[in-house]
Amino acid sequence: MPGVELKQVSKVYAPGRRAVDRVSLTVGEGELLVLVGPSGCGKSTLLRMVAGLEEVTEGEIRIDSRVVNDVPPRDRDIAMVFQNYALYPHMTVFDNLAFGLRRRRTAAAEVERRVRAAAGALGLESHLERRPRELSGGERQRVALGRAIVREPRVFLFDEPLSNLDAQLRLQTRAEIKRLHQRSARTMIYVTHDQVEAMTLGDRIAVLRAGVLQQVGDPFTLYDRPANEFVAGFIGSPPINLFTASVSGSGLLELESGGLSLPLPAEHGPTLGAARRRRVRVGLRPEDLTLTGGGSGGEIPARAEVLEPLGNEVLVHWRTPVGSLVSRVSGRPAPAVGEGLVLHYAFERLRFFDPDSGVALGRAAGTP
Repeated sequence: MPGVELKQVSKVYAPGRRAVDRVSLTVGEGELLVLVGPSGCGKSTLLRMVAGLEEVTEGEIRIDSRVVNDVPPRDRDIAMVFQNYALYPHMTVFDNLAFGLRRRRTAAAEVERRVRAAAGALGLESHLERRPRELSGGERQRVALGRAIVREPRVFLFDEPLSNLDAQLRLQTRAEIKRLHQRSARTMIYVTHDQVEAMTLGDRIAVLRAGVLQQVGDPFTLYDRPANEFVAGFIGSPPINLFTASVSGSGLLELESGGLSLPLPAEHGPTLGAARRRRVRVGLRPEDLTLTGGGSGGEIPARAEVLEPLGNEVLVHWRTPVGSLVSRVSGRPAPAVGEGLVLHYAFERLRFFDPDSGVALGRAAGTP
């Protein structure tokens, strides 16, 4: 049974200004779905419509098969965690956690049970008598999470809850949310602009661009089989390498770009159709560019320009005949700046996109 279902949902603020444009999406019961995309893509607006904080202009939203378009937020059986902690500064942690339950006239014993359980799950037992000003940023965000947990709702909604935390606290709190989902098995919708957050948290990811749903799928599907060039460039860190090439000969025989000919066996290429497209966009992930060859593949001469050491690996920015490329180099020693080498790639790791529409040429999964 779907936990949340959106059918052709749109939000129009003014004529010609669609923040969300006919989005259809099903979130399974117990699933953690992440809405991801750049700032202004409509992901938070979509989440707020599910919460009842924004009116739906067009379409239908169902929670547990019940149409909730006109249902007030308090009656939707949801809990929302915001980017801003929104804690009551004059209340203790216990009272902040208990506030919503008391407003609903929950029995005192039940309030005590739920607050203690949430505090135990989030490591807040020793903080219950403190006030927000006595807590770190990570602890405050855990209190905000706890306030949602004690509600025991059908659906959890998260609106970029980690944006105000530093890198270490984001990592810790992300793990808390993952554990919360595993323990509770509740339906969750999580909004972020951080694709690393999306990849590590989501059972599935929905990618939005300018209010339009681009692709829905599990993290591996979006990474390996992006539906279009936008998804390919947005998912992955560092981003996929992209360059324009031309297909010559009868079908898929050769790629030419920057004066370099890259042989491309037909069995490894995309299906270009009867039109025989003369130009394509080619994508190649940084980890698929290696310094050693092997098997069926091609070569690109390159010169190292910038090194970014990350400890266990180095990101190397190369100047090549097809433009600037980035690769991951594991271990040490790394190439020296200015050193000329040959980059190798496997034919089957190339991705192809239409240069005009951006649509993937060949197989892609999870397109809306």
